[in-house]
Amino acid sequence: MIVTAKPLTAHANIAILGAGAIGQLMYHKLCLTGQAVQAEQFNDVVLIGRQPITQQHKLQFTDHSGQTHHTTATILSSDDTHLANINLLIVCVKAYQVENALLPLLSKLAPNCHVVLLHNGLGPHLAVSEALEHYPALGLSLGTTSQAALKISQWHIKHTGFGVTQLGHYCGTPLSTELKHRLQALHRDNQPLEWYQPVLPILWQKLAINAVINPLSALNKCANGQLAAEEYQPQITAIIDELVDVAKCDGIELDPAQLLNRVKQVIALTSANFSSMYQDVTHHRVTEIDYINGYICQQARRYNLAVPTNQSLVVKVAALSQY
Repeated sequence: MIVTAKPLTAHANIAILGAGAIGQLMYHKLCLTGQAVQAEQFNDVVLIGRQPITQQHKLQFTDHSGQTHHTTATILSSDDTHLANINLLIVCVKAYQVENALLPLLSKLAPNCHVVLLHNGLGPHLAVSEALEHYPALGLSLGTTSQAALKISQWHIKHTGFGVTQLGHYCGTPLSTELKHRLQALHRDNQPLEWYQPVLPILWQKLAINAVINPLSALNKCANGQLAAEEYQPQITAIIDELVDVAKCDGIELDPAQLLNRVKQVIALTSANFSSMYQDVTHHRVTEIDYINGYICQQARRYNLAVPTNQSLVVKVAALSQY
């Protein structure tokens, strides 16, 4: 349902770029926590969409207990003047969409806006941090989340998995105490919010998990749990060993044995799940392989390192996604 948008108040200073499952999950979590400490009608969170005019949509959110919440969300167009009120922008689009979706907005945001990248993989942070050199008051944080959500319909999501959200400052002006406190409200329902400084080591650890589970599940058309089979262990070990070597050249020290154990834990904990890359391939969508195993290969080329296992996965997933 679409209704005419109401004027945006000066309080609407948090925006979510990307209205997919995770974007809507972050929206609902922030709305619910905001309502817990403020008047019921007050909402400081908006979405930013692709439509040419600002609109309002009726959204539904089914939480982990099965309770369904209803809210009316303002969805700003990319040209709305109210973008100038945004002090915190959480980017939840796919990795390959970040540059095209975010960079045109930078000049339209509040001068002191803080941007948080929350997507799978690594790579977009390099282009974004370079762009931010032209906006010295802006700041950039990087993060990852293992929370899970399922789209029931375009504007109805269901919270399907508990998880931790991990964030850390990367460059530019640090996140203000007020906005950090506002994000801290996500630390609820047994889903912690953790802060790391520096943040890149934790993102490389998450990259290792994605670099194993995503391509192997997509190529073998299987649920995550099947990757615990003995036949996949040599390939998993090779993926991790190559990643550790590349990360070391990037100044990130990782323990391959600890990474391997963590990957096995996640495979067990998510055994019934189908990875995002499996689902992308199944539904003939673009995958994020270039920002997962592809990022490992990209950085390896900088240091003249050979990463044949990861390179092979990039080639095979790219070929698979063409059909």
